[in-house]
Amino acid sequence: MRILVTGGAGFIGSNVVDRLVLEGHKVTVVDNLSTGFEENINPKAKFFKADIRSAVIDKILERAKPDILCHHAAQIDVRKSTTDPIFDAEVNINGSLNLLNACVKHKVKKVVFASTGGAIYGEQDYFPADEKHPANPLSPYGVAKLTIEKYLLFYRETHGIEYVSLRYANVYGPRQNPFGEAGVVAIFAQKLLSGQRAVINGNGKQTRDFVFVDDVVQSNALALRHPKSDIFNIGTGIETDVNSVFRILRSQTQSGQKEIHSPAKPGEQQRSVLDSSKARRILKWKPRVTLDQGLAQTVDYFRKAGRLAYRK
Repeated sequence: MRILVTGGAGFIGSNVVDRLVLEGHKVTVVDNLSTGFEENINPKAKFFKADIRSAVIDKILERAKPDILCHHAAQIDVRKSTTDPIFDAEVNINGSLNLLNACVKHKVKKVVFASTGGAIYGEQDYFPADEKHPANPLSPYGVAKLTIEKYLLFYRETHGIEYVSLRYANVYGPRQNPFGEAGVVAIFAQKLLSGQRAVINGNGKQTRDFVFVDDVVQSNALALRHPKSDIFNIGTGIETDVNSVFRILRSQTQSGQKEIHSPAKPGEQQRSVLDSSKARRILKWKPRVTLDQGLAQTVDYFRKAGRLAYRK
């Protein structure tokens, strides 16, 4: 198949591109390199440096003629979305609509959308949250992702474009940028390996559902073959607090750093964990990489030559 991957130079998107290339698909990558890195892009993929908000998107789809859009490009910083919701909406809503309109024009058959679990559900009413959990996003980032899911339904009903929305838990693993505000695993791993202070926000008892990037890639591969439109949680169903992640990484990096806590970040979600039984049942997907295994692979990635100098 011909597949266009937006955000294909980024953390998750580039790992997805590698899998698609390996499976023999003809892959086109669109990325503006604002947070992604050209070195992440598979050399067998065709690359266009472009912003998803720009008019050139139409020309790219005209040339690439994709059967499927795999949409990972986004403004991903939840905290930035709260301080600049207009920018978040410009990228995550207007940029996505620009893509979807181009999909209609160029007869794209299907969209696989990288959505979010925790940010859409907000503070959960029950644990773990399944896809029927009330959607009460507490950040503009979560609002934008939920909005695009609603637009995907509109584009299916109006234009016949099928979609699969994958609501990711907290994804971690190789290629995650350790210099942003998001991605606690990458931030801790880089700092502990380089002898810098790794600081835990608040008391560290806030929990997340940490899912390894290879398992997320597998969910994308399965979603491509799913014949119907649907929404799936992609997580492990296991809550792990930030203190535990720090302690495992401290051991794996052989760091002697003591736990250092800073004041809690305003509005930070306290508990988040997803029920992915629907994806297990329908997509035949399940997480295969344990937290210890995934953290070890992540540490190994950052330990390799050149990774500690990863550009900010």
